[in-house]
Amino acid sequence: MSVDTRILVAGTGPVGLISALAFAKAGFSVVLAGPPARTDDGRTTALMVPALKFLATLGMLDSLEPDAAPLKVMRIIDGTSRLIRSPMVTFRAGEIGEEHFGLNFQNRVFNAVLEKAVEAHSGIEWRRAMVDNWTLEPGKVIATLSDGTLVEAPLAVAADGRNSQARQAAGISASAQSLPQAALVLNFVHSRDHAFTSTEFHTETGPFTQVPLPGRRSSLVWVLRPETAKEFASVGDDALSQRVEQQMQSMLGRVTIEGGRQIYPLSTSLPLRFAQNRIALVGEAAHVFPPIGAQGLNLGIRDVDQLVETAAKHRDDSGAPEALAAYDAARRPDIVARTSAVNLLNRSLLSDMLPAQLARSAGLNVLGVFSPLRAFFMREGLRPGSGFSSAVAGLRSPRRGGDAATD
Repeated sequence: MSVDTRILVAGTGPVGLISALAFAKAGFSVVLAGPPARTDDGRTTALMVPALKFLATLGMLDSLEPDAAPLKVMRIIDGTSRLIRSPMVTFRAGEIGEEHFGLNFQNRVFNAVLEKAVEAHSGIEWRRAMVDNWTLEPGKVIATLSDGTLVEAPLAVAADGRNSQARQAAGISASAQSLPQAALVLNFVHSRDHAFTSTEFHTETGPFTQVPLPGRRSSLVWVLRPETAKEFASVGDDALSQRVEQQMQSMLGRVTIEGGRQIYPLSTSLPLRFAQNRIALVGEAAHVFPPIGAQGLNLGIRDVDQLVETAAKHRDDSGAPEALAAYDAARRPDIVARTSAVNLLNRSLLSDMLPAQLARSAGLNVLGVFSPLRAFFMREGLRPGSGFSSAVAGLRSPRRGGDAATD
């Protein structure tokens, strides 16, 4: 059996499902290859305002908002016991004129909503089979699926994760590294109201990040040494609840963890390029880094947005070399900057060297006391380039009570 299509999307995680929906909305016919969406993912995902606006264009946001909690305040607290400690830094969405930075969703709910939307879309054919083999030809890519189907397309979207077979088939090498860290993931109930505040404690093993859920509930991503993560995952509920409460300095009162603890080993990966040989990389096929600052899926959604825009401009041949070169050039600054910043911060947490601790402390101290710089970083965290554009607009705007500035 052979299927001719305009776009092939390989992978059915959130980025793959969003890719299929976005390309279909843009008028492309789509074949999606991959198994049903996961229902056992205990993690949550914080999506920032630009990503939410993109989901709204796909008609997804109304179905997601009832299960989400807004992030109105984000703060960083130094939870280390080192000699050099950083001051607490608080970021408030109201400082930059936003009602909230974003919304926090449970992944199992997010995946279910995306899956339902894909199944209902007439422009998407979902083959619930993995790609077994890739064949690259000058004008097309051919994927052989595990159910025997052959799918031909001028462009394939590699949304098949950090160990992407599509990336390997495209001949794109990636620098990858396993980290001496693992993320313990769980949800918990607390006796005090979180006031829609997310708190990221920096520890010697990585971040301990609490993110609000609806009601007096929060999600937790606790980055630990792998052996410590396994130890904590195996203790009783009461003992682990006490550990979590202690690490949070009881700021949310009494803590009671819920069932469903999960452990995720951490690693980093950055490909040499982001598209080649009619295959374009999105999501974790294009970037992997530790869970700091809620950057992962937000970055992946920007990948999808840019790829769809580029493909639409090259509709006659969406996988042509010039189209892929344009996509690579457009995504490179954002991906490299975000990946480098997160990896650098993560290394500074693990480092026992005083210069690294001094640099991190000094940087956070400046953010804490200098509101224009804090606003700049908040805007950049939401929308790449918006911090610079806001700063330029501020310089060009008339001064209150005075004359307009002249160039």
